[in-house]
Amino acid sequence: MTGRTSDLEVSAELETLGPWTVGYRGYAPEEERLREALCTLGNGYVATRAAFPGSVADGVHYPGTYVAGCYDRAATDIAGRSIVNESIVNLPDWLHVRIAIDDGDWFDLDRASLLEYELRVELRHGLLVRRLRFRDAEGRSTGLVERRLVHMRHEHLAAMELTVVAADWSGRLRIRSGIDGRVENAGVARYAELASDHLVPVGTDEVDDDTILLRAETRTSSIRVAEAARHRLRRGDGRLDIDPELVREEAFVAHEFDVDVAEGEAVTLEKTVSIHTSRDVATFEPGHEARVELGAAVGSFAELAESHAVAWVGLWDRFRTELETDDDTERVLRLHLFHLLQTVSPNTGPYDVGVPPRGLHGEAYRGLIMWDEIFVLPILNLRLPSLTRSLLAYRYHRLPAARRAALDAGHEGAMFPWQSAMDGEEMAQEVHLNPVSGRWVPDATHLQRHIGLAVAYNVWQYHQTTGDDAFLAEQGAEILLEVARFFASLATYEPGPARYAIRGIVGPDEFHTSYPDAEGPGVDNNAYTNVMAAWLFRRVVELPGLLADHRWDELCDQLGVSRRDVERWDELSRSLVVPFHGGVISQYEGYEQLEELDWDGLRRRHGDIHRLDRILEAEGDTPDRYKASKQADVLMLFYLFSADELRDQFEHMGYELAPETVTDTIDYYLERTSHGSTLSAVVHGWVLARSQRERALTFLRRALVSDVNDVQGGTTEEGVHLGAMAGSVDLLLRCFTGLEIRDGTLHVNPFWPEELGVLEFDILVRGHPLTLRTSGASVRVTSAPGRRPPLTVTSPTRTVELRPGQSVELR
Repeated sequence: MTGRTSDLEVSAELETLGPWTVGYRGYAPEEERLREALCTLGNGYVATRAAFPGSVADGVHYPGTYVAGCYDRAATDIAGRSIVNESIVNLPDWLHVRIAIDDGDWFDLDRASLLEYELRVELRHGLLVRRLRFRDAEGRSTGLVERRLVHMRHEHLAAMELTVVAADWSGRLRIRSGIDGRVENAGVARYAELASDHLVPVGTDEVDDDTILLRAETRTSSIRVAEAARHRLRRGDGRLDIDPELVREEAFVAHEFDVDVAEGEAVTLEKTVSIHTSRDVATFEPGHEARVELGAAVGSFAELAESHAVAWVGLWDRFRTELETDDDTERVLRLHLFHLLQTVSPNTGPYDVGVPPRGLHGEAYRGLIMWDEIFVLPILNLRLPSLTRSLLAYRYHRLPAARRAALDAGHEGAMFPWQSAMDGEEMAQEVHLNPVSGRWVPDATHLQRHIGLAVAYNVWQYHQTTGDDAFLAEQGAEILLEVARFFASLATYEPGPARYAIRGIVGPDEFHTSYPDAEGPGVDNNAYTNVMAAWLFRRVVELPGLLADHRWDELCDQLGVSRRDVERWDELSRSLVVPFHGGVISQYEGYEQLEELDWDGLRRRHGDIHRLDRILEAEGDTPDRYKASKQADVLMLFYLFSADELRDQFEHMGYELAPETVTDTIDYYLERTSHGSTLSAVVHGWVLARSQRERALTFLRRALVSDVNDVQGGTTEEGVHLGAMAGSVDLLLRCFTGLEIRDGTLHVNPFWPEELGVLEFDILVRGHPLTLRTSGASVRVTSAPGRRPPLTVTSPTRTVELRPGQSVELR
């Protein structure tokens, strides 16, 4: 990529082939799995990696198709115990297409003599295009062009168009196209010892001369899966009617065609696929639904591509983001939004699913749901609020499981799990493999109770942005109350400081899961957790004034909330412990007693020390001994709250948060963070935006290229980092414009880096379609025409009532 990038250094392998196109020229087997992830196509229901048609899982390729919410559990004996893992399931491979000339071998991309190769994704229309030319052992040259889509309007449909050109030969072209159910979960090397066989074959059928069907079922969750594929052949613009040979093996079915071709002729296979599961809404039986849907999709590939493109253009209109003088940054932003919308889209809403941190692009974190929605939902709140509501409903529907978890742990309320999927049970690993040492190590990250606070924060921010009082009354308030009840039961009063403590947990940092030489896991009074809990207690105390009286009374009766509970929450909001040392906020109680880490020595010995937890464990050591963080922990507070909000929160808790404390705390932890998570660059860029803009821009650039450059050395191929992708967009759009919505008012405080050019984007605030245009220290806010009440817009120097059809410029 070249151009005015504000020093944005994107991997040379990834090229920009136009303002809306990214891709690669030349075939690089060592990069193939990374490219498969970055060129994945999806629609919020299903996604398919950009594997070469007909390839199989090996050291180079990894075909993968994943349906949101389709998980399975399997037990594995590891480290002397039986471990149950829940994983998103790699579904049957619908990409299986192979070609051969005469009686020769099937074409193999990795053995062929390639003359030309190009892979690209057209972001605006959601289309993958692959072109290649090769010469075989007989000296014959053949061209191949693939176009592929996963339909954004009809979420069960995917399609491929494969054109073969006999450049300098005549003969018999053999094409085998099928559905391969002989797949496993094998996309993450670290999980190689875990049970990976999640699909049980049910059967295959030939529906008619054009159509084949494969059925399977997940092994323990008993989700039925069906994929139907229809084939049509063309020579030039004319259809070819050729009776195929049926090829059927266990968990595999295909049609094989023999076509006579003359030199210079092109033969095209159109393959349209329908994918259904028993989790679908309004469904009878997946095989039946797959056949019916495929029968209704009567159009050609070109017609499907047209309706697919219309749906994508409509989405891009909602997410319009234009950087007028920085084309490269704009393209990466579009790529990040593209992958966000392929994971969660309007199609996602009915399916009761959460936000997987690695998208639907691979099997890292086993596809489980964690806290990454805290980085994703702010983007959706301002553009597709109905989708946010659906994603929050996923959490609401799992309140019963969270209540059971709290009860089993001896607490009240709802304890949300750190990692979960289908039913909301805790699925965090009890042990994990350290790939550096090769040892299985105990894992205590399930003690990250702050996940519930993230859920509550997301509920509150959605309501602030949308004013959706019905959601707050029907679902949101119950989530807030149950999470508050849980943290109130965690807190214990300590007479010494005359404050409440929360002990035995793990913070967002993840490196520190216990005290050095302690017998059990957990640390005490994690500052982030305690401040967030105090913030939540303030919000639930406000709930009676936000809900209708009868609804508040209903909730109190249903949940057993008394006046004394509300009084105690008010007390807790003011009296939780926040530890300090040396003029900075302590990550947790006792943090100041840890040793300083020899960062320079580690870098000399190992070079890349992002995952210093693995390095230290391999050396017989542990990060629990050191002042060293994987990612932002205390600094998450400065990411989630403005300076004014955070100062007010600390004052409410009886602490002074002086300006020098803020800057000293930021500097202190920046020097002690390894940035072992891609989210780290997003958070640190945000907290530095006002005080150290050049350093903030450095982190912004790092966040923008974290996946396209695979900065963590092999993790992106296992699935993109969706939180970092969404967070990098949010960093530009909200942070540098100072955009916040509080109490029905739009706050702006622009501090836009002029070297990035002029930014213009569209948002939706409480029903008001707005366009913001910012450059330097000014922002113009324009409200679309319509019949709506005015919206209050404020900056540090001016407050206005913005009416529909009006514009205002604020500095």
